[in-house]
Amino acid sequence: MLFRTKFVLASSSQSRYDLLKRNKLRFIRMKPICNENFIKQKLLIKKYSPKLISLELARIKAKSIILKKINKLVVGSDTVISINGYLLDKASNIKEARKTLLTISNKEHSIYSSAAAYYDKKEIWNSTQKTIVKIRKISQKEVNLYLKKTGKKILNSVGCYRLEREGPNIIENIEGDFFNVMGFPLFPFLIFLKKFNIKK
Repeated sequence: MLFRTKFVLASSSQSRYDLLKRNKLRFIRMKPICNENFIKQKLLIKKYSPKLISLELARIKAKSIILKKINKLVVGSDTVISINGYLLDKASNIKEARKTLLTISNKEHSIYSSAAAYYDKKEIWNSTQKTIVKIRKISQKEVNLYLKKTGKKILNSVGCYRLEREGPNIIENIEGDFFNVMGFPLFPFLIFLKKFNIKK
C-alpha cells in the first residue's frame, strides 16, 4: 500500500469519509467535539475571510480530539461556501434546502475546503483550496423534483447538492479541483501524506 499511515479524521462528513475510503487510505473517523455554528459566528464577527474560517474550523476540529489521540496523526477538515459576500449555512430541513437551491440558481459560488494535520499536539501541515461552481438556472419545479430524488441526505451538504451523486444534473460549470467540491483538498493531502510516511 502506498500510504501506510493510519490517521484520525476529525469530521462527521459522509462525503469526506467516502472520498478518502475510495482512495484506499487507512483511517478512523471521530466526530469533533465543538459547536461549529457558534465558532463560525465568532469568526464572522472578527471579520475572518471565508478561506480563514474554513481553515480555523479545520484546526479546531482536529484540536478537539488530539488529546485523546496522542502520537497519532489527526486531520481536521471543513468546508464553507461563499456567495454574494455571505456564507451559506447548512439547511436543517427540506424547506430550507429548497430555499438554498433557489438562492444559488444561475449564480456562481466559491467553495473553500481546508484540512489541518496535527501530530504530537502540534500542527504540521494545512491546506486550503478554492473552487468556483456555477449552478445552472433551475426552476422551482426542477428543485422540487431534485429534492424528491435526493431526499434528506442532501441536508448533509452545505450547498444542498453532492457532486458525486445527482449534483452534475444542476451544475453548469466548475473552475478548480473536483475533489475540493466534495469537501477535502485531496491532492495536497496525498502529497503531504507521502512525505509524512517517508519521514516516519
